[in-house]
Amino acid sequence: MEKMTLLQTFASAFSGKTWAIVLPEIYNTLYMVLFTTILTAFFGMLLGILLVSTDADGIYPCPRFSAILGGIVNGLRSLPSIIIIILTLPLSRMLIGVSYGPKACIIALAVTCIPMFGRLVESSILEVPKGKIEAARSMGAQNRHIIMKVMIPEALPSLIRNFTIAVVAVISTTALAGMLGAGGLGDVAVRFGYNRFKTDILIAAVLVMIVMVQIVQRAGDGLSKLVLKKRHLI
Repeated sequence: MEKMTLLQTFASAFSGKTWAIVLPEIYNTLYMVLFTTILTAFFGMLLGILLVSTDADGIYPCPRFSAILGGIVNGLRSLPSIIIIILTLPLSRMLIGVSYGPKACIIALAVTCIPMFGRLVESSILEVPKGKIEAARSMGAQNRHIIMKVMIPEALPSLIRNFTIAVVAVISTTALAGMLGAGGLGDVAVRFGYNRFKTDILIAAVLVMIVMVQIVQRAGDGLSKLVLKKRHLI
């Protein structure tokens, strides 16, 4: 009897009735992931470059600024994601007039993910051999050219892999934000799957998120390998 119940639950997870609830929230999740990823990529790259460049051994050494910035990043990273989301929702209300829904939570999600990606960017750039930077400097390259034409291109495969990690983290965080009124698959999983004991809806929502993560991971791995392959051919 238990086996039949389990089979029926899985069958219901693929029924039209279940997907009528899940499909609209896929759009909301993709909306949040897309815009959060754009903000995370832009500000995370800036943050990572700042952390590397202003370090005592960086091309714009400013240890005091680097220490303060690093402390802020570490402080944000030490907070649980759900706490950051709660703290930044009033900021969304100030900027766009609402503190719920996909649009409002994009800012909260970005604040959660930017410090993490900034550290990943820092780690990738620090892998670039110092000799290449010194060689560019000895040939008279300006610091901004060293950043754009040496540091970032040399770190690109690692940056792509770490960006993939960041996008997966964004997807996971959108599910968490769903509990706080963001909507999306996380909201469906909790509101229907958990609170109303609709296991079929929970399974459907989880399967969609697994597929999304798999697509992102495969795309990131493939792009990173392609960049490495082209580099070896040059």
